[in-house]
Amino acid sequence: MNEQKRNEIISRWRADASIRQIARDLGLARNTVSKVVAQVHAQRASDADEPRVRRRSRQLDPYESMVQELLARYPELTAVRLLEELRQRGFRGGYTMVRQRLAELRPKSAPAPVIRFETAPGAQAQMDYAVHDIDFTAEGRRRVSLFSYILGHSRRQYLRFVESQDMATTLNEHVRAFAHLGGVAATCLYDNMKVVVTGYENDVPIYNPRFLAFATHYGFRPVACRPRRPQTKGKVERPFFYVETSLLNGRSFETLNHLNEITAWWLANVADVRELRQFGKTPLQLHQEELPHLIPLPAQPYDVWPVIYRVVNVDRLISYGRNGYSVPWRYIGSTLPVRVTETEVVIYSPQVEEITRHVLLPATATGQRSVHKEHCPSEDARHRQAQLEERFVELGEAGRRFLEGLLRTQRYGKDQAQRVLALLGSYTRQDLIAALERAARYGAYSHAAVERILSVQAQPKSTLESLAEHERRHLPPWLDEEPVSPRPTSDYQPLCDQEPTDHAEATDPSDDAPAGGAAPEGP
Repeated sequence: MNEQKRNEIISRWRADASIRQIARDLGLARNTVSKVVAQVHAQRASDADEPRVRRRSRQLDPYESMVQELLARYPELTAVRLLEELRQRGFRGGYTMVRQRLAELRPKSAPAPVIRFETAPGAQAQMDYAVHDIDFTAEGRRRVSLFSYILGHSRRQYLRFVESQDMATTLNEHVRAFAHLGGVAATCLYDNMKVVVTGYENDVPIYNPRFLAFATHYGFRPVACRPRRPQTKGKVERPFFYVETSLLNGRSFETLNHLNEITAWWLANVADVRELRQFGKTPLQLHQEELPHLIPLPAQPYDVWPVIYRVVNVDRLISYGRNGYSVPWRYIGSTLPVRVTETEVVIYSPQVEEITRHVLLPATATGQRSVHKEHCPSEDARHRQAQLEERFVELGEAGRRFLEGLLRTQRYGKDQAQRVLALLGSYTRQDLIAALERAARYGAYSHAAVERILSVQAQPKSTLESLAEHERRHLPPWLDEEPVSPRPTSDYQPLCDQEPTDHAEATDPSDDAPAGGAAPEGP
């Protein structure tokens, strides 16, 4: 490590940055940062002004045996309490010299040794992220995350640089790691990252339900490490330094894809075939011994990609990742399911039938559009009008009347009709129908008129309301029927006015049955 990086670590540490944050920002292992900070502490201690300490301590020399005796009896003795005892014996010095001498005489507690432990084949894996700022020759400087999954017994690992540490990316890289290593370890150690651990209750980790569903699919058990104890995951922490000094050192990369290509080559030709001194074997050789003990992969991999809902705007686009993706214009104003994979955006109709697919735009892209030509409005005016009529008929008689008036009175009526349909993304269906009825009643056939009416009479709907409305429109018809209303309490009043009878009389059919032997009617 060069002096510039050491100075950067110390300057950040003096600015109250945590060891973990410094390690992530500079792309270093936390142990590396801790060692640099510890070295600075040791250097400060060695540079202390020893003559001044000795001069002040002379006043305490006559009391040193007493101080040592008190320390032996009370190891947690404080400087304030010691000063009280010294005052009673005639000491006239100050608190500072007492504190300094107490620190010199108090036995130093050695840190608990970190014992290296080895796990049985297939018993444990460890996973973590490291953050790196890399100057790509074709893409410029970018911050990327390094996903690492390593088998505890063989030390064979899977590495890949990614753009995000979100849930979908984390799960997808797990799937790649399992395929790369040919199986799954029985347990896996994790930091307290939010995609794995949502919180703690009585020091017991509460795991993310979606991550637990993934873990149960593959049959392994996640184990959250104790907070602020990176030694627990030393097998995955230490290789990050090896990656920095061997993979990233002395190499340049054009793009993120190029970096991952070099990483795959480095794993196969360098990391997997290096000899581990403590074993005298390579990770690849040890992995062959561990492979039979791994949990076999399931028949189907876990589907990690999310499905979300998006509203189609007036430009026939749904929004994802600050970019737009086109759909056929007849879906303007609709709320559509969207599945986002590593490479594609797949858009479905309200009936969950696939409408279209787009290539996923890069995460670095902003404000770009992916538009298919066939999604543009039809150049055939009659066909376009027929599609508009079909959409407005769905809004009932009010929608049909408004569209007729709009096309009759406005020069660009079809364009305004599209903008009116787009209001379904902001207002409920009932509010839009009410606004169309009012606009038609007063002959206000324009998008602006409908928008003014809605701004006065309605409130924009929230995202949850949008999704609830979308689901309600696809419920079975019988669920929309009016529920059976309860009877009024007055119908039961005659029962309360009857004289009570004992059990024998109530069960005698000769007393209860009316003439003709018919049973009494129920309430």
